[in-house]
Order: sequence, then structure tokens, then C-alpha cells
Amino acid sequence: MEIHGVTDSPDFILFAQHGWADDSNAIATLSRSVATPKTLVIAPDLGYVATWFRIQPLIEKLEQIAIKTIARYPTTRIRIIGHSMGGLIWLELLNRHPEWWPLVESLVLVASPIGGADLGRIIDPLGLGIGIARDLGINRRLIAQSIAQVIPTLIVAGDIDGGSDGTITVESTKFCHAKFISLPGLSHSVLKNHPTVAAVIRDFWLNSTITKAIESDISTLLIQRLQSVMGMTDAHRRDFYRAKALMTFKGGVTILTWKHPLQINHVFVGDCQSQCIYAGFVGLLHAQGLHQTLEEIQREYYEHLLPL
Repeated sequence: MEIHGVTDSPDFILFAQHGWADDSNAIATLSRSVATPKTLVIAPDLGYVATWFRIQPLIEKLEQIAIKTIARYPTTRIRIIGHSMGGLIWLELLNRHPEWWPLVESLVLVASPIGGADLGRIIDPLGLGIGIARDLGINRRLIAQSIAQVIPTLIVAGDIDGGSDGTITVESTKFCHAKFISLPGLSHSVLKNHPTVAAVIRDFWLNSTITKAIESDISTLLIQRLQSVMGMTDAHRRDFYRAKALMTFKGGVTILTWKHPLQINHVFVGDCQSQCIYAGFVGLLHAQGLHQTLEEIQREYYEHLLPL
């Protein structure tokens, strides 16, 4: 574990957590670059090999470090930066310890698949526990949203191909009540220690406030409804052009569907300019649930639909 900064009366404790298949070097370097001179930086190395198996032991290891640190500095304000799975680990920890929330000044999630990593769902579609895939594929959006309503939260996502950072989809990083920033041209691994990310974090810390929820329009409501389908995974937008319109609403918002040759059911939401604003998929196990939800939407919004 890397510990940097003063150990007597720090002005902040900055927890910096690396992600899957990684060590603490890069995230620790990023954290030192944004920390104040009197910040105590804690960057635990959870073990490269250990990150390939289960998330629970990683959560418990970080939990013990955090408990000891907070007990030593019980009134010191806390800042948190988590890259990829490191952000997921901190969400789980904060969910376990709401008593820490008043101390946490800010939470920064860099390239963290909050809605569930699509690669994890593809590798372990039934949640059987194939390595770390099951844990990375879990949708933690509700946990994240509840935390972000109390703790100022920043989402930083990379986008190198119009929908992902090369490892996770941009859509999977998003949730309500958090400030969202997308950085074009930055890949998943680059994001853990890049000057642009450091600058974004510094700017956020200058005004780290709770982000108000955007007033819901029909597209937002439809996306939230689709995301709530059991087994729904946020997908890349690249297959949007393959999909066919299933229903179009007054104003031009459209729900489209497409079935992958491997029988994976995709659903998209397009805006009035025929641009994809949401993409998701379910496997065979949850296909009926998606079909049922689409039928419910069609019935409930019947008066708002245009004839196809």
C-alpha cells in the first residue's frame, strides 16, 4: 500500500483505488498530482492476481484499511478516487458504511461500469461466478444514485470509438445526481493517470456540489424503464443502424430493436434527429422480461405513439 503526505493533522484523506488487472502505481501518481501538500494519500494495492477472482475479498481488504485510517483521523474530510473496479469497490464500501458519508467531501469515479460491464455479462451471462466477470457485470446504479444524492459525485468517462473507452461502454458509467464528463480520445487504461483527468478532478473539487436530477422527459423515462429490466446491460451504440423501429412517439423519440446472430436481444432509444441516446441488451434468460416491458410501454404510452 502506498501512503503519501503528512501523517499528522492532514487537511484531507484521499483514498485512491485501482481496478481490475492492475496495481496502485498509476492511480497513486494521479492522486499525488491533485492532492494538496497536507493531504494524506492512501492508495492500497489489492494484488494484481487477486483482482481476477472475487470482489468480496478486495472490498474487505480495503474496508479494514479505511476503518483504521478513519479511526486515526475521525474528523478529517475524505476524498475518494476510484478507477474502474476501484470505483465499484468504493460504492460497495460506502453502501456498507453510511456513517462515513458526512465525512466524504467528494467521490470521483473514473471509467467505472456502474450499470454493469458488458464484457462481464458476456463472459458470465448467467451469473455463475466465472472469475471476476460476475461481480463486474452487476448493476450498481441504485446504490450509486443513493450515494450521489448525499455525496458530491463526479463521473469521468473516456470515449475512443463513439460509445466506449475500449473496455467499458460510456453508458454504463452514467447515473442520476452525479456530474458527468466524457473525455474523447482517452482509453480505459490511460484514464487512470492522465493530465486531463487530473485537471477535471481539480475543477470539480473547486465546486463539488450535489448535481440536481434533470427534469424527466419521455426519452429519460423510457431509458430508465429499459434499464430497470432484469438482466439489462448498457451496450455500445455501434449496432444502432442495424435496428428497426418498434414504436415512435410524438416528438420523434423512437424505440428500436435488433437481435444479434447469437440471439442476444438489443434495444435502442433514438432521439428526434435519429441519433442513438441509449443502447442495451439482454441474453436469452431475460429476453421475455424485455419483451414484456416493451409491450407494457406500448400500452401505457398508446396515446403518445405515432403510427409506424
